[in-house]
Amino acid sequence: MHITENVPLAPLTTLGVGGRARFLVRASVAEHIEEAVSFARRRKLPLFVLGGGSNVVIADHGWAGLVLQVGIEGIDQHALADQVVFDVGAGVDWDRLVAHCVAEECAGIECLSGIPGSVGGTPVQNVGAYGQEVSETVASVHVFDTAENNFRDFSAAECGFSYRSSIFNSSQRGRHILVRVRYALSPGKPPALRYADLQKYFAGRDGMPTLAQTRDAVLSIRAGKGMLISPGDPDSRSAGSFFKNPVLSAEQHAELMRHASERGLQVPSYPALSQQHKISAAWLVENSGFAKGYVRGNTAISSKHALALVNRGGATASEIIALKSEIQAAVEHTWGIHLEPEPVFVGL
Repeated sequence: MHITENVPLAPLTTLGVGGRARFLVRASVAEHIEEAVSFARRRKLPLFVLGGGSNVVIADHGWAGLVLQVGIEGIDQHALADQVVFDVGAGVDWDRLVAHCVAEECAGIECLSGIPGSVGGTPVQNVGAYGQEVSETVASVHVFDTAENNFRDFSAAECGFSYRSSIFNSSQRGRHILVRVRYALSPGKPPALRYADLQKYFAGRDGMPTLAQTRDAVLSIRAGKGMLISPGDPDSRSAGSFFKNPVLSAEQHAELMRHASERGLQVPSYPALSQQHKISAAWLVENSGFAKGYVRGNTAISSKHALALVNRGGATASEIIALKSEIQAAVEHTWGIHLEPEPVFVGL
């Protein structure tokens, strides 16, 4: 295990903000994780696990403890009944895995193409997009339990998946470090076309699109919304969608509809959202006084997507947080709905 000191963290994130880590370890094998936890415990250092850096906002003063970056590689696969199980290292780039599974003609994660980050982060947040969530395909996860100081497996049911949530970012936050994830995909099955944008993309075309065509469509749609990491594109220097789509009760939804009608507005309804009683956070933002491209100092709302807060160059974490808070306050004042952020805040 190699330990480095005073490492800048901003370059390790897609948002590009944050200070330095007192210590950093990149674990290429599972044993490094156990050693790193032991090192932090002996020195009484706070421990933060960093994956692909795509869903974090790191404080300007950095992290005064140990940052553990899990870099475990490897994609193994085997047939099991009518499925193919992919056993994947937590450090594998997520989109590389999606591309591999699509090439193997295995359905289940094709709509999650283009999402930045590493495999280990996907079960933690129950990553989802365009009508799919990883909880639909996660068979089990292999973790290091820092409380028990041992490695163990969790079945999908034990992960406690819900919308953008699992036990790993809620009831047992910080206890388990993801080592490997097993996904059970369906060979030869058609792609999932539940999302309105995908249905619109393929409207008028004959026949069912292939998994590869669906992946290409998702990448194209994401790029058009600034949700694809593209060098040179200022709108892609973000942490992805910054706010979760709110889940409302029937009463809250009726109140929102009434309030919107009084203002001459219509709340959009999307099948993929309505199935889970969710509404569009982007619509709430744009109808609370924030247009795409809204600028606040060195930060801005993406010109392509109302949910992406971007670093225009030289932004600080404090500026990102100030913009976040400004948007939250306006949405709550206008609609009485509190927007929950998606990223993990480190040292804030």
